[in-house]
Amino acid sequence: MNTPTSIPDQKKIGMVSLGCPKALVDSERILTRLRADGYAFAEDYAGADVVLVNTCGFLDSAKEESLAAIGEAIAENGRVIVTGCMGEEADAIRAAHPQVLAVTGAHQYEQVVEAVHTHAPPSQGPFVDLIPQPDIKLTPRHYSYLKISEGCNHSCAFCIIPDLRGKLASRRIDAVLREAEKLVAAGTKELLIISQDTSAYGVDIRHESRTWKGREVRAHMTDMARELGGLRTPEGQTPWVRLHYVYPYPHVDQVIPLMAEGLLTPYLDIPFQHASPKVLKLMRRPANEAKVLERLKAWRAICPDIAIRSSFVVGFPGETEEDFQYLLDWLEEAQLDRVGAFRFEPVEGAAANALPDQVPEAIKEERYARIMEVTERISAAKLAAKVGRTLPVIIDEVGEPDEDGDIGATGRSQADAPEIDGAVYLRNVPETLAPGAIVEVTIEDADAHDLFGVIAR
Repeated sequence: MNTPTSIPDQKKIGMVSLGCPKALVDSERILTRLRADGYAFAEDYAGADVVLVNTCGFLDSAKEESLAAIGEAIAENGRVIVTGCMGEEADAIRAAHPQVLAVTGAHQYEQVVEAVHTHAPPSQGPFVDLIPQPDIKLTPRHYSYLKISEGCNHSCAFCIIPDLRGKLASRRIDAVLREAEKLVAAGTKELLIISQDTSAYGVDIRHESRTWKGREVRAHMTDMARELGGLRTPEGQTPWVRLHYVYPYPHVDQVIPLMAEGLLTPYLDIPFQHASPKVLKLMRRPANEAKVLERLKAWRAICPDIAIRSSFVVGFPGETEEDFQYLLDWLEEAQLDRVGAFRFEPVEGAAANALPDQVPEAIKEERYARIMEVTERISAAKLAAKVGRTLPVIIDEVGEPDEDGDIGATGRSQADAPEIDGAVYLRNVPETLAPGAIVEVTIEDADAHDLFGVIAR
């Protein structure tokens, strides 16, 4: 009987991850499970035994991008498994690309792993690595997305997320805090808290309590925020904790003092979507824009440096010029720090598609240009007010020396989330500076989106 004396080559997985940060977390979890099963990962299509495409299905344009990515993977590799939000439309995927090996839906980790096992069986021999491996991260080492729940209980007219990802399903609070502690211990300097509705965390499990560090902690946004604010890096620093997808429920007021104390990053990502009471009603969203303005003033009184980011839909069915002007006037008063705008786009299965008074595409484009002009002007003024100040900045990238030997770097202030907000560009940084460092930066200049400065001496 011959005994194997070498480890067989590992099967290799390729991954294309599309869509939002929540999908990126799904990709990380899938790859972590596959590595535990003995798979390695390919850096290109040619080196992969099978390619996973994690799709986005929120908008028709996102679906087109997903179908294009699937087509590219098939053309370059030929062996493709599809997962993610568009996986709920398996018939449409197979109609466009009948060669796909398997299709699974959003956060269906077991089904994805099973499909990989079927089409690229793991090749582990009798010798396996018994040393536990850390979870796979698809973000840089210094920041991490922390998903606290899946799904959503809202029924917004323009959205099909509940159909794709189901109703709200919150994680246990001790599981959330354990993952956060583990990430910070492993080098994470910035935690980005994500879900479909962070403010609703724990509603579905009646805010059940769990024992954490010898005390009872509820599955509630305020309890979670307070505990996350108590984390410390191995160097003893307070990591940045950034809250995303926060609906402005009354209890959000309770986290603002934590920001003022330096325990949470003074930043809230709030999906307002519109301001006109009529349009908000058509969208099936709360119409409390006046109270929101009062609360913004109260939050800024407690924490003057708080940055508010949001996104708005223009050209929603039934939106009149009066409604749109109401939104512009509201934005002038709200003075939000970061704003994204989107032209309304019908999504198959969304209730808004059946609404009367659809807005012509030309008017959508005109309104989009106007809202971007207003928000860019507000952003430019807010950033200009920071010139001369010294702000903490987390470093994302350090460049190579130029012909004069000067080294530049790119970072972000506490008002800037990765990928979606602005940046801080630094000149003449020391060669010892590394990504993940948090440094004090004197702001020297600003434009409509970004800041420019130098490390304070």
